[in-house]
Amino acid sequence: MTLDLYLYLAIQAAIKAGEEIMPIYNSEIQVELKEDNSPLTQADKKSNEVITEYLKDTPYPILSEEGKSILYSERKGWERFWLVDPLDGTKEFIKRNGEFTVNIALIENGIPIIGVIYVPVTDCLYFASKERGAYIVKDHNLEFEFDLQLNNPGEANEMSIGKHSGIKLPIKKNGRPFTVVASRSHLSEDTETYINKLKEKHGEVEMISSGSSLKLCLVAEGKADVYPRLAPTMEWDTAAGQAIVECAGKKVVDFGTGLPMTYNKENLLNPHFIVE
Repeated sequence: MTLDLYLYLAIQAAIKAGEEIMPIYNSEIQVELKEDNSPLTQADKKSNEVITEYLKDTPYPILSEEGKSILYSERKGWERFWLVDPLDGTKEFIKRNGEFTVNIALIENGIPIIGVIYVPVTDCLYFASKERGAYIVKDHNLEFEFDLQLNNPGEANEMSIGKHSGIKLPIKKNGRPFTVVASRSHLSEDTETYINKLKEKHGEVEMISSGSSLKLCLVAEGKADVYPRLAPTMEWDTAAGQAIVECAGKKVVDFGTGLPMTYNKENLLNPHFIVE
């Protein structure tokens, strides 16, 4: 398979997972607690099942939040693998504010080379590959047939994907003030301190709050200039978003070292990071 076909497969998987999530979102949500006391719903499970079904016949193993018990001794030799968060933003899902996503990334030697983020409530799709760049599709009723492929229509800022039109990221910001995006549910004291320093530097600073991996997408899209995350996240929370950010010409760096974030570490906890 070419990288395009893996990207297309990930897009299909994310959208079909979203189709399984929405009926649960629109009904009474049953919540369990995982060992770390984080919430788990039937939507997480159903989404994971759908994505696994789509990706299982590729040559690459799958590391998912709902299947994270794979030993490092087994996965440390993986050159390529899928890194999946079947429902990122479970707290936002439970609150029913719509700010949750399906995240799928393909990792190569620790670096995200494909990223797909689908927002089921708005039917908005972000996707990227190192060969194609990063795009957003805002068409409603997203549908993709198995025999359709990605193609460029000849314009540098667009790509057709099936019958839908993807707009290349980033999109020009049109004179808005310096904008910081922060977590809706996980704003730490360190993050607030960092934001206050940005206010000292830039004067007028606009704040946007958002849930899930949408925060990375807002920077990639050009709606925000920086997303500081000085609080815990896991690898599956950020991998797809990092691919989209980097393919849009921006960066996701370790707050301590300034180096790009990498994946498939022995400890799957991310360092604190900055997206800009």
